[in-house]
Amino acid sequence: MFAGIILKMKLKNKYLLLGFLIITALTISIFSSINMSKAENIVGGNYKNVTVRTYVNITNARPEVLSVYVYQETNYTLRNITLSAGSTRIITCNATVRDWNGYNDIAAVNASIWHSTVAYTSPDNNNSHYTNASCTSSGNDGEYLGYYICTFNTFYYANNGTWTCNVTAKDYQNKTAFLTNTTTMLPLYALNLTDGIDYGNMQVDDYSSADILANITNFGNMNINISIEGYGVTRGDGLAMNCSINGNISIENERFALNASNPWDSMTPLTNSSALINDLTMPKQTVSGSQIINTTYWKLYIPPNPAGNCSGYVLFSAETP
Repeated sequence: MFAGIILKMKLKNKYLLLGFLIITALTISIFSSINMSKAENIVGGNYKNVTVRTYVNITNARPEVLSVYVYQETNYTLRNITLSAGSTRIITCNATVRDWNGYNDIAAVNASIWHSTVAYTSPDNNNSHYTNASCTSSGNDGEYLGYYICTFNTFYYANNGTWTCNVTAKDYQNKTAFLTNTTTMLPLYALNLTDGIDYGNMQVDDYSSADILANITNFGNMNINISIEGYGVTRGDGLAMNCSINGNISIENERFALNASNPWDSMTPLTNSSALINDLTMPKQTVSGSQIINTTYWKLYIPPNPAGNCSGYVLFSAETP
């Protein structure tokens, strides 16, 4: 009888112990789950110190402009810019933009380029400041990087010297970032002339009565002086013109002036070597649509005996003042 009672007590204690262990395990599991979800502390020996873990979920990252390269048109190797005489030249700012939310979170990219004499915030001006409000996407890496091309149609009279390009990227949460790089706009000495100096029909011993105009236009971004020289067939031959039937017209018989209505004998003779036109310095253009033009006035004397159609050349060159 006593043996049966003892056996029952042992079984009862066994079940109680098992139940206690199960409850303890569940409690530990529940507390462990709670700690992991809220931040698991690291307890030092005998609670001398407690390290608290910190957590945050970043929902938006600011974009980053990783690189900006400035070059001439589509030629990546031309980092110094040579403008196009009398026309426009495309300047390109190539940018790489990264957004850790993905390249498709890049909402817009814009750029400005400006000369060292003005500020980033200055208004656009063909001499010193250009803006591209919407750069063109040229691709992406499929994850975080977007590639952009920002172009500027730059006029030939834009100031020479140091220019800075700023590329700014914006994401869909209006977070922005920017990066700059510089380039050098090279001096451009260039000019253009009206087509031909045509004296029409003349006889021997004639002086051309009316001035023939040759208009010079500054086609560059620098002030220029003008040098001229003449030749009939080859440079330095001492001729103004070579004639088809007989003879030539020597170079001193063709003359020019900076003012109208001068008699031939008071005008400046053309020479067979390059010579500056005195008192003529042409400034660069600064206002859109207002080209800098100077007029030269030309006359010719036909000496005895040349005959036929005569032709020659006048070489005009832009020079550093």
